[in-house]
Formats: sequence, C-alpha cells, structure tokens
Amino acid sequence: MASKTRLRDFQAYLAERLTSAAQGARAASWLGLEVGESRWLVDLSDSGEIIQAPEVTSVPLTRPWFAGVANIRGNLYAVTDFSRFCGGVPTPVSPQTRLLLIGVRHGSNAALLVSRMLGLKNPAEFEVLPQEADAPAWQAAVLQDGQGTRWKKLAVRELLADPEFMNIEG
Repeated sequence: MASKTRLRDFQAYLAERLTSAAQGARAASWLGLEVGESRWLVDLSDSGEIIQAPEVTSVPLTRPWFAGVANIRGNLYAVTDFSRFCGGVPTPVSPQTRLLLIGVRHGSNAALLVSRMLGLKNPAEFEVLPQEADAPAWQAAVLQDGQGTRWKKLAVRELLADPEFMNIEG
C-alpha cells in the first residue's frame, strides 16, 4: 500500500510540475529516463503524460523497434521501444516500465517505451560534454551529473520529425 501512495504522490507532484512548466511559473526542469543501459533527459514541458506500460499490440511487417500500438483511454498510440530504436536491447516489461506519451503536444499520438522513470532533474546540476560526432539531430546534448553519470538529452520535436522514426515499415 505504501508504494501505491508514493507513486500517487509522485504522479501528483509531477502533474503539478508539468502544469507549472507549461505556464512558465518555475525554472526549467528535466525528466530523467532509464532507456536500456542509457540515461536520457527530456524537457519537462515536452515530456507529456507518463503511464504504466499497458498491453501493446504488435503490428506485423514493422521495424523491430516498433513495439506496436496501445489503446490509451480510447486513443491509439504508436509505441516505440526507445532502447531498440537507439540500437540497444529490447525493453523488458516490468512494474517499472513506463510509456511516455511524447507526441500529444506536437499533434502526434507517439509514445516511448522506457525501462523506468528517474524523476525530475535540475539542469543546473549538469555539465555539458562534447557532442558525439555521429549523434542524430534528436540527441540535443550529452551531459554529466555531479556523480559522473553520463546522460543524453532528447529533443522531442526533432525526434518526431525524424524520417527514420516516422517510417515504421519493416
């Protein structure tokens, strides 16, 4: 019961922060994600809704990273296994696995399947590292936190505009 209460409190806190970010009432924040073996950051204003991973229906003849479609409150969302899309291992479904509904703000029903949420992060606690030479346009930056952990920053708009991301045909 205590874990449900903590999750509910976290969701309420995150909803409050999302509303504040949309209104510009607070300083910028990032949402931390664990994606396979990598850690990613998303602008809180671009993050969208976070839900526990529902049942995803696979779609034949699609790319291996396209997990399928999910019905979220009567709307179909295209679900991408973000770890596989980035060239990593498939995301195993567990109680920590989440869907990040990234496309709603940008007019797209797109969702990313991620290993787990790592909470809100303060941009002031990160230092920018040199960008990888072959980084895609949707990888906005490489950063390092105070503990020396390396993070990548996701540019949601650029990801949704990427022809590779939009072409699920296998």
